[in-house]
Amino acid sequence: MYNTARMPHLYKKKAQGRTYWYLRETAREGRKVRVKWQKYLGTPETLLAKLEKAETDRKPLKIRSEEFGSIFMANELEKVIDTIGIVDSIVPGNKREKGPSVGEYFFYAWVNRLIEPKSKNMIGTWFSRTAIDTLRRVNTQELTSKRYWDKWDRVSREQIEAIGKAFFERVWKVRKREPECVLFETTNYYSYMASETESELFERGYSKDGKHHLRQVGLALLVDTGSRLPLFYREYSGNEHDSQLFNQIIDEMFGALCGFNSTKQRLTVVFDRGMNSEDNVAFIDDHRRIHFITTYSTYFAEDLAAMDLKHFSPLTIRHNDELMAHGNRVDCMLGYRTTLELWGKQRTVVVSFNPKTQRKKRYRMEQKLERIRQALLTFRRNYREKRPHWRNFEAIVQRYHRLCEQLHIGAQYYRIQQSSDGTELSFRKDVYQIAKAEVLFGKNIIVTDNTDWTTDDIVQASLDRWRVEKAFRDTKSKQHISTHPMFHWTDSKIRCHLLTCIIALTMRRLLELQVEPVIDQISAERIIEEMRALRSLVIWYPGSKKPRQQLEEPTSLQNDVLKAFGYGVDDSWVLQPLSA
Repeated sequence: MYNTARMPHLYKKKAQGRTYWYLRETAREGRKVRVKWQKYLGTPETLLAKLEKAETDRKPLKIRSEEFGSIFMANELEKVIDTIGIVDSIVPGNKREKGPSVGEYFFYAWVNRLIEPKSKNMIGTWFSRTAIDTLRRVNTQELTSKRYWDKWDRVSREQIEAIGKAFFERVWKVRKREPECVLFETTNYYSYMASETESELFERGYSKDGKHHLRQVGLALLVDTGSRLPLFYREYSGNEHDSQLFNQIIDEMFGALCGFNSTKQRLTVVFDRGMNSEDNVAFIDDHRRIHFITTYSTYFAEDLAAMDLKHFSPLTIRHNDELMAHGNRVDCMLGYRTTLELWGKQRTVVVSFNPKTQRKKRYRMEQKLERIRQALLTFRRNYREKRPHWRNFEAIVQRYHRLCEQLHIGAQYYRIQQSSDGTELSFRKDVYQIAKAEVLFGKNIIVTDNTDWTTDDIVQASLDRWRVEKAFRDTKSKQHISTHPMFHWTDSKIRCHLLTCIIALTMRRLLELQVEPVIDQISAERIIEEMRALRSLVIWYPGSKKPRQQLEEPTSLQNDVLKAFGYGVDDSWVLQPLSA
């Protein structure tokens, strides 16, 4: 609830025989009283002039304005989940500890990540410009990078894992819905950490952001299909392959899933082909309650992927429903179902076809082939004119292969030949190889052991992987979450940082679910942006003996968000809980 009990007061200060007035608000911490904030009002003469003008104009005098709406939402979510209580129960404080607890430091970190990510060095300054003190007492001067370092240095790897487990359990206890189909995905985050800095997590490997020269840390995330809420996460070394990671954490991950899914008889996990391996699939086969849906490379089943489209049928999925609603039947996805023996067992296989993807890939290939043709024309002219460095045929072929690598296209689509007398160089397209590639465009192979699922359900579950991919894109957004680039240099701080980002990501989705009954189809970004504009004010009304705190007049959307949290603004612009 918006707290108006601790009101600002006037403070008189004398200096060199002159009197100055300030508006000040204080808070008691133990036996000490600290100044939360103060604003200079002026000398008695200037202050009287301002008040007389306000009396004449009958207009209130605004003293202070603070960001309120976004902080209020975050605090309401905290009341439900209690991240502070979770952390403090696992990392308890000691009798000599002063200032915010470890749990509170995590709370202030994820709130900042959710709203406007700042460095730990700037987080205290950022909170000082908000109305956080009207919601919970905090000395923002305690929120420094040094204090974060001291507090987070006490948190071990085992405690981080325990906090994450307890946090997800609390979230799912609140949501009261058992997951039936979950999505698993991995990504990585780069850092500017020096090579000589010791770290078990940050290593060089394949970077999904193209920063292969930088050290990076990996993150695996498990998300429920229905609610889009995370269920499990794990950080891992940046040079570790996805399939190896999946094999290492599969037991722990499914143990957590079975805990959430205590009554359901089956659970399906969706992942991509990067996690495919004999051991991983065999582990799932050994669990009767757990099933899988994965993708399979078209290049390992070319005959199946090259199946004529006359054997495909339209799919009844959300993607097609949206296209049909706009009268676009041409771009509807098609599917073909069969069986195939994979990983030692007969599996259900669905080949899906997306016409729009086919057109995009064909267009991109034509562009790349044209760039190669132009380059080969230059190669031929240079070879014919016997220019320096262009006289060796094998060196030219190597240049061609390097060009193909740069364009991320195979080298089989052009044939380069040398004349018998060595004076001419010729090239031509390999029409067969191009046609062989084009027939696979827009095709995707989906494999599952859910033999009783419909083709539509299998394809829809596979397409829903975008939910996890979107969550990862959100963690890399500069406006919200902003996991990277990281400026933490020790593994313990990196783990703490990743945990706060995952908590912020989860709270972001909880925010959407909280508002959904009142405002359907609205993103967390829009909610946060709108609520950041709702500010609290300290105002001095004409004839009043003391200033008062109130809110700005909320917009219709801001009113709806407040209503979703069970609050409203009365005629005096004071926030009040709605009557049941």
